[in-house]
Amino acid sequence: MRLRMAFAVALAAGVVAAAQQPPAAPAAPAGQAPAAPAPPRTPRTIAPIDITGYWVPLITEDWRWRMLTPPKGDYASVPINDEGRRVADSWNLSKDEAGGLACKPYGIGNIMRMPGRLHITWADDATLKLEFDAGTQTRLLHFDAKASAAREKTAPKTWQGYSAAEWEIAGQSVNVDRNGIPIGPPAGRGGRGARGGPPPVGGSLRVVTTNFREGYLRKNGVPYSENASITEYFDKVGPEPNGDVMLLVRTVVDDPKYLQVPFITSTHFKLEKDGAKWNPSPCKIDPPVEVPAKQ
Repeated sequence: MRLRMAFAVALAAGVVAAAQQPPAAPAAPAGQAPAAPAPPRTPRTIAPIDITGYWVPLITEDWRWRMLTPPKGDYASVPINDEGRRVADSWNLSKDEAGGLACKPYGIGNIMRMPGRLHITWADDATLKLEFDAGTQTRLLHFDAKASAAREKTAPKTWQGYSAAEWEIAGQSVNVDRNGIPIGPPAGRGGRGARGGPPPVGGSLRVVTTNFREGYLRKNGVPYSENASITEYFDKVGPEPNGDVMLLVRTVVDDPKYLQVPFITSTHFKLEKDGAKWNPSPCKIDPPVEVPAKQ
């Protein structure tokens, strides 16, 4: 009797222990290698669009302000206030160069508008690297903004500042973990399209930059302050019928010190097949265009 009871207790304990074990992974069919583990969820692996590569700007608007150095006092279409106008009217190119400030037009407020190529790569799984051949400038877009908030506060101000990036996934709001990485289907949408179709694909990149030095919105001294709010939206478009792939960057500069309302620009780039035309050059501003005297 005692032997039968001991056997029953041992059997029950074995059943409980087996139930607590995680299910074994299904064995791979004979002669087939096991499936590779899923890649870790990082900003790089969950990116809704791929914006890496070499890009050349398409300057089809504002040509005279982007390709040339406008005359002092030419701030047409920039909504500057009286203080901004006063600073712009006092611009002196020689003084900037003598003071080591030749890069003021190449700062975060205007670098996307400079007529130079752009090279985008991943510096690591949580950081996009943007290199500009105009002024040999470099920007880092950080997806780990919370983790590096303390570093941002103690770092010195630079021309390109500190850029915090986040993906905006198609489908509106998404569930995210504590690191800002999307998890599960979009909130309130069930991960499906508006009419029950497949889940939406694509998205865009939102970047907010702080901790930058004051600079110029244009080469001729139109100013923005170090306390401005600068937000950018990166969207990838294409391929077009001719095969072209485009990058659209919308920049919003909100600076109550020098602007009456936010200054918004849209800058277009076209993807190139390689870096054969990459040509870095230092910060240098040509003298302003001379305006012919009225006859």
